[in-house]
Amino acid sequence: MSTTEPAGRTTSEDSAFEPPDPLRRAVADSAMTRFQWLVVALCLVINALDGFDVQVMSFTANAVTTEWGLTSSELGLLLSAGLIGVGAGSLFIAPWADRVGRRPLIIGAAAVAGIGMLLSGLAESPLQLGLLRGLTGLGIGAIITTNIVMAGEYASRRWHGMAVSLTSVGYPAGAIVGGILSVELIDGTGWRSVFLVGGVATLAVTVLASFRLPESLDYLLARQPRDALARANRMARRLGHAELTQLPPLTARPGVLSGFRTLFAPALRRSTLLIWAAFFLILAGFYFVSSWTPQLLVKAGLSPAVGISGGVLLSVGGIFGALILGALLTRFRLRNVVFGYIILAAVMMAIFLSTTSSLTAALCIAAIIGLLLNGCVTGLYALVSAIYGPGVRSTAMGSSVGVGRIGAIIAPIVAGTLLDAHWTANELYIASAVVFVVAGGLLLCVRGANLRPVRMAGGRQQPVPAAD
Repeated sequence: MSTTEPAGRTTSEDSAFEPPDPLRRAVADSAMTRFQWLVVALCLVINALDGFDVQVMSFTANAVTTEWGLTSSELGLLLSAGLIGVGAGSLFIAPWADRVGRRPLIIGAAAVAGIGMLLSGLAESPLQLGLLRGLTGLGIGAIITTNIVMAGEYASRRWHGMAVSLTSVGYPAGAIVGGILSVELIDGTGWRSVFLVGGVATLAVTVLASFRLPESLDYLLARQPRDALARANRMARRLGHAELTQLPPLTARPGVLSGFRTLFAPALRRSTLLIWAAFFLILAGFYFVSSWTPQLLVKAGLSPAVGISGGVLLSVGGIFGALILGALLTRFRLRNVVFGYIILAAVMMAIFLSTTSSLTAALCIAAIIGLLLNGCVTGLYALVSAIYGPGVRSTAMGSSVGVGRIGAIIAPIVAGTLLDAHWTANELYIASAVVFVVAGGLLLCVRGANLRPVRMAGGRQQPVPAAD
């Protein structure tokens, strides 16, 4: 492990990273306060705008294709343009949250995403729209990863998984709103209005965050920026804990590049590579399904409105998937829960389009797939947040999601190309199911993922025997 920053426990039987100072230990072991839940709620709202901003392209795909006469391959490129930006934002911008702070990065990235959305509504060609989707994605990629880290760092040990899950719920919730608005706005004022509404909403939440979002306590104590002790003690008072008389020892303030090197220290190298591979495969499948399902349902003989409804139901299911996962993590081991989600998702994708002869069955399966896919992604977020320490947590999350976004970028393009090569929609879903099975196998090899749940006992949180 790097000498510049403790990166967290990597043994399979530990419950989570053990905070090295009394204040963070007190926060980790105590019940959640109203203030902590408010921080999680604000992170949820910010993630909801990200879900709207990312998924809006898939909901407007039919209208954009009709206006500009796009082929499937061209539409695949346009669907991937935003994901390219998201990947770059996750990989190259989000890690700076370990250096400059969670709060300023989230606020700045949200402003970039809002401006990108507004300008996307004014695009005059597919090239312009693609470039602006890339700009929007830069902000979204930085927000998604840093937001998850922020929520997890404000949660107690027992509610860590639930805090990450609740924040993740924002993404499908925003996508649901985007789908519903898309149907109404496209029919009434055209597809451009969907982007304009999303941009205004994102900038409004940016202003709210600038007033209400605090800095991460973990960041203040791990990195110790200017006035860190005074800021940490203000936070301690708000959380109802004793103030610190001095900051914990600080060995170094490594930069972003050394943070990446920490991920490949001997104790973490195996887990880092396996987690990156799992993110790549899971996000490839996730974004193939979320980007192409509306179009593929239409190709299967259903109406465009039903296609959009199918996309919305993916997000509806996603809300319950993240919430159920959060509840399961208070009882079952993290790795086992995520593995179960992955295998069930593979089964549901393999049978999905064979159910389209029954509209009700197809839409129900779509909701179940959304439940399972979002649970898979949320579980990976929780895994990263639990394994890595606060000094490199944003770097670990950003790099993992960034590598995953490479899969997300490739998947819609490959799907469009295969459709032009006369692959059937059912064959594409079966191929995605196989990808998920491989990802499940990789997850079983990750060390430090078999984290025990905890319960309250005598006012403190204690590990409990996990039900396997």
